[in-house]
This record gives sequence, structure tokens and C-alpha cells, in this order.
Amino acid sequence: MSRSRIPRFYQLSVSERIALLRQRGVLSTDAAAHLADGTSALDVEAADRLIENVIGVFSMPMGLGLNFQINGRDHLVPMVVEEPSIVAAVSSAARLVRQAGGFTSVADEPLLIGQIQVVDLIDPERAQADLLARGDELVALADSGHPKMVARGGGARGIEVFLRGATAQNGELLVVHLLVDTRDAMGANLVNSMCERLAPLVEEISGGRVFLRILSNLTDRALVRARAVIPHALLETADFPGERVRDGIVLANEFAAMDPYRATTHNKGIMNGIDAVALATGNDWRAIEAAAHAYAGRGDGYGPLTTWSVNDAGDLVGELTIPLKVGTVGGQVESNPAVRLAHTILGVSSAPELAEVMAAVGLAQNLAALKALSTNGIQHGHMRLHARAVAAAADASGARFEEVVERLIADGEIKVWKARQIMQALEESSDGDRVIEPAAPDAGYGTAAVVALPAAHPAPTATLTPSASATCAAALTPGAPGSDAHLGYGKIILMGEHSVVYGYHAIAAPIGLSVRAQVTRQASLREPVIADRDVDGSVREPIRADLSHRVAALIVTRLGVPDAGLRVDVFSHLPRASGLGASAAFAVALIRAVADSFQLTISDAEVSSLAFECEQIVHGTPSGIDNTVATFGRSVLFQRSDAPGGHTIRDIFTPHPIPIVIGLSGVESLTKQTVGLVRSAWQRNPARYDAIFSQIDGLVLAGVDALRRGDIAELGELMNINQGLLNALQVSSPEIESLVAIARRAGALGAKLTGGGGGGAMIAIAEPGGTEPIITAMRSAGYTTYLTEIR
Repeated sequence: MSRSRIPRFYQLSVSERIALLRQRGVLSTDAAAHLADGTSALDVEAADRLIENVIGVFSMPMGLGLNFQINGRDHLVPMVVEEPSIVAAVSSAARLVRQAGGFTSVADEPLLIGQIQVVDLIDPERAQADLLARGDELVALADSGHPKMVARGGGARGIEVFLRGATAQNGELLVVHLLVDTRDAMGANLVNSMCERLAPLVEEISGGRVFLRILSNLTDRALVRARAVIPHALLETADFPGERVRDGIVLANEFAAMDPYRATTHNKGIMNGIDAVALATGNDWRAIEAAAHAYAGRGDGYGPLTTWSVNDAGDLVGELTIPLKVGTVGGQVESNPAVRLAHTILGVSSAPELAEVMAAVGLAQNLAALKALSTNGIQHGHMRLHARAVAAAADASGARFEEVVERLIADGEIKVWKARQIMQALEESSDGDRVIEPAAPDAGYGTAAVVALPAAHPAPTATLTPSASATCAAALTPGAPGSDAHLGYGKIILMGEHSVVYGYHAIAAPIGLSVRAQVTRQASLREPVIADRDVDGSVREPIRADLSHRVAALIVTRLGVPDAGLRVDVFSHLPRASGLGASAAFAVALIRAVADSFQLTISDAEVSSLAFECEQIVHGTPSGIDNTVATFGRSVLFQRSDAPGGHTIRDIFTPHPIPIVIGLSGVESLTKQTVGLVRSAWQRNPARYDAIFSQIDGLVLAGVDALRRGDIAELGELMNINQGLLNALQVSSPEIESLVAIARRAGALGAKLTGGGGGGAMIAIAEPGGTEPIITAMRSAGYTTYLTEIR
């Protein structure tokens, strides 16, 4: 069959996944059609023939465990489970083991045990000896009723007889075990019928009374052993060396070996994978669970089903031994179309082979859990699980589902109301999707902008895709909002703050945290009323009331509309005074909302220019960068100019998304104050400070090149140097320096303040997948974080 390694399978839609499996020959045309239209599911009529009192059919998701190579053969593994982290985790672990040569897995002969209970014995020892002596006769009698099973190579293999001690009222308990090879069937009915057939002869031989005759689900005569050997170099993560991960897994397993409370959870993780395959393939997962836990409890106590050790070469060695009696034929398989389809995808030829696959899945699941626990912790996976359930409860669907999940996780407030809030914000942000033309922010109200765009690039499309705040509301995806969106975007300055005020370059990018304004006209109001609200509708402290009203007055004056009768509701995702462009976003949102209320046509260039005037009220001598990003919502290389042609704005493109963590210091950043302090120092010694600004400018231009090449390591180094120069300008703070140090220790490639400084926010970049340790470290230290990325 096709290889089990399918990169980026999770990124495809369900229909695309089905089509891909069809192309690879995993699914027939009919099977693909049944999956696509839902007719592979069990219908009510069929269900009514399987159990009693049927009122409907209960559905669960079926996914594919990828990357499995077992005994040299690839397997796509169907898994039916409600926990999303299980399929992802097992696929990741299977990929790791695949790089090390794959799993080896060996199943014993598939024997099932039937038990016959004998009591009221006159001579228990004599009865035991007589039964053993006539074992061949008992086996022959058991087989005589099942010639087809015998013809397939199965049937009774022998008997065992045990004396278990005295009963309360019926003397010594004697138990006859009938060992039966049920081949590819689960075999419960077969074994039960054999025990019934033997009961009269057992009574005759033993002189006792047969009571119960039934199979045992402790299938320790059908053991499976799975094994993986992993060089420690493959275990290395961005945050932990391979040896440390290896030793952590071994230590975690020792905990389970020494503590039954831990061993129970340890084994539950193993069964997460095995049960999911059992459900998909129509096997009795309850019997499998019972056997596994009973086997784990043999001997003096309850222990783990796996062992993890280090061999002489320093490799991690994982081994799982588990009783697994499963079937690939029978009523449950043949009566359920979804189960038949799962067997088709899995492509095993026998019950022992299915058991070997299931054991490998259990070992992979255990590896994934122990690796997570011994590195960054498993809570992230559980948060994702909870976030997916919450997103589904909020009716998130389609392409938005994963985005809602990611933003719930980043926000840390995983609630249904938060998911709905995020969905509303995403819906609003998708309204403006047209190509925009950037303006010179202070080119004069109503004038055209002169824009320098790199000739080698197409029309601007680069954006940031941010996630939500840890304490604020859901984020939006920046784009070209247009005048009908009533939005202003927050921003980060990747490099070049402060020097940009003096005509040097800066790299700025939007974040999804935004400000939205809504204007209503009420004749009873004699002057504008501005209600500043958090996104949940609660009133919060506005941008200084005097400033907000001065900004509103300027806007209505420039737009030529009356201010009486205006009510403005401002809904802000952005934290105040954090260097994230809240005042510019407020101005842009207010301009768009007022213009729309009076049905005025206003270009983005005009919005940006008027927002710049508003920024002058708030900050005194702004660079123009905040209002530019707040208006256009895209990543730019910005250079201020007082010349008539206006500022130069160039779009920045990067080949791969670059994750960015934003950390809030908790100290207000007053841009006007820090800009003023730097200006005073520059006026006292312009040559010295121009030299610093020139150095920062060189870093910025090198950073643009690194971004365009996707060289995150180089970009990080440049950011670190930039932070040193900003510290020399005395615009950093103890809190910012603490956050920068925390981020770098947690694996950040680069970390620096963003915005005016003196408090506010900082940013850190990391390799894809490397942001979680940074976020965790910052939050553990009590700081608020945001997660975004440059695309």
C-alpha cells in the first residue's frame, strides 16, 4: 500500500485528505465516495440488528495515525477517538521512530482461555490428575463441534487444571482452562460454546459439579511485544538536548514502575492509542482494557506496561508487552461499513498482524506522552484538547476552526464566550480584503501619497496573522480593512524605533489586536460621547479623556461634520500605553466610523494622514509609522521624510512565517516622554546620537534582507544588537530587560523592546514550534503574553 508518511496531511481539508488517499490507492473510488458523503457510517436499521432498544447511532471522529513503519512495512492506522491530541501525538512519535528504523512487533499465537468452574469435589487432587490425564480426549471433544475452525488451523490446543483454594460452602475450587486458537476471530462465542460442550465430561471425570463455563478476558496467552530503538540525537528539541530528553523518559518510566498511582495514568496513555484502533477495527476495547490492566497488576503490584532504558550505544530503547486478543473477521467487522473501511485502510492480513500494529501504536503513544512530560509538560496538549472542544461548542467550522483554536490557546481564556468573540472578530476582519496603496502619513490631508515599492515584488499582500492576548480579547488578522471596517490595527516595531524619528529606517508589522469603533447619532446629545469598552462590552478607562475628545474634535472638524449628537463606542483589544500603537489604532477606527456614519468617501491615504494629525496631539512628534500600520495593516520598511514627497514605505515579504512572542512589562510606556528624552540627548550631542542611529539603521537594512531570505537566526542576532543600542539610548527598563533575559533563556533567537520603551512591550522571535517555552517562561514569571507571526 502507499507509504504512511504524508507530510502536511493535517493541513488539508477532509475532502482533500480523502482525495489524496484515493490518489495513493489507499481507498477505492467507492470507498472514497462513501467517506465523502457519509454513507460509510452505520445506519439506524443496521444498528437495530446489533443491540437492543436502538434509538439512533452515536458518531465519533475517525482519523489516521500517520508515519508508522512496523516490521519493515508502512501502515496508515485508523483511529476512532474523541481526543484530538491522541492522533497528532501518536503520528509525531511514529515519525520519530520511523527515522530510527521503525518499530518491531511480534505477536504470540492468538490463544484465548475458556474457564470451567468445578466445585463440590470429593478428592480435588485426584480430580486434577484425572483431568490432566484425559486432556487429549477433552481437546478432541472441544474440536468436534467446530470442524471449520480446525480446518483453518485453529481449535483447542490443550488444557490446564488449577486448584484455587477453599470456597465458602462448596469445598475446593478447581478450574479447567481450555486453550483455544481462534485464528482471526475474536472467538468469544467459539470458546464459550466449547466450554459448554466439555462440561458434562468434566463432571464425569472429576466427580464434581460444573458451575460457570465462560471465556477469560485475561489473554496472557496472546501477548504482543513491540520495540523501538531511538538514537538520542533524534530526541533533541529546540529547548532540550537529546540526552536530557532520553534520560527524562527513562526517569518518568521509573516513576510508573515505583508508584501505582502514576502507573495507572501511564498505562491509560498507552491505551489511548490501542483503544482508538480497537474501536476503528470493530474490536472489543473493553476486553482489551481489562486484560491490559489485569496484566499490569500481576505479581506483587500494579506497574507500567512499558519499559524504557538506555543501551550500550546510548540509544533510548522502548519495549511494550501487552495481552492483545483481537479479530479481523466476524459479525462486528462485517456488519459495520465504517469498520470494513478501516480494515481496508489498515491493510493487515491477520489478527496477529493487527495486534502487532496496535502494540506499536501503544508504544508510540507512550513515547509521545513521556517525551512531552519530560520536556515542556503535557498541559499544552490538554489545553489544545479543551480549546478544540470549546471551539466546536461555539460552532466554529471550516477554515476558521483551527484559527479559533490557536487563538484560544494563546489567549489562555478557553471559554465558549471567548471563542464566539474571536469568531466575530475574524468575521469582521475578513470584510476588507482589497489591495491597498499606502499613503504618506503627514503629506497633508487629502493629498496623494508618493510611495516607493520594490520593483521585484508584486502588489502588497504580506500580513501578520496574530493570535489572541493572554488577558485581552481575540485577535484579528490584519489586512486592508477599507473604510467600511471601522478598524485600526495595533503594531510592533521589529527594529528601528527612535532612530526612525530622525529619518532612518524602521521595520514595522501589524498585530491582530485592534480597535473597532462604532458611531451612532443621537439627537439628544449636545456634544460627542465616547464610551471606551473592552471587547466583552465592559467600560474601561479610555485613552485620557481630554486627549480622546481632542482627537474626536479634530476628526469631526477635518471631516466637516457636526459633533453634536455623536455617540462613539470604542471596542479595544489593545492594552494601553504598551508601545503597541493603541492611540493610532483608536484614531484610525474613529475616523472610519465617523466617515461611514455620515456616508463620506475617504481613502486609506486620507485616513492615515488624518490619523497622523491625531498622533501629534497624543505624542507630539510621532514618526508616522503607527498611523501607517494602523491604517494599512501590513508589514513595511518605513522611512520618514519631511520632504514634499512624503514618507517612503516598502512592503516586506518573507518566505516562511516567523513566530513572534509579545511580552507586556506591566509598566506604562509613554512614547511622548521617551521620544522627548532621546530628543533632548540628541540636541546636546547630535554627532554621538546620530552615530547610534546610523548603527541601528544598518541593523534594520540587514534585517530586511534576513526577512526576505527567511533567515530567522540572523534576524534574531540583529534584534539582540538593536536592543543593546536601545539600552544605550536609555529607553529600556528593568522589566523589559527581565523579559528579554527570560525569553533568551527559554530559547528565543532574538529579543528586544518594541515601541517607545520605558516600559510597555517587548518582542521575541523563535523557530517554528519554539514559542511555547518562551510563552510559558514569561507567564510563569507573571507577565502577559501575545503570540503572532510575520508572514
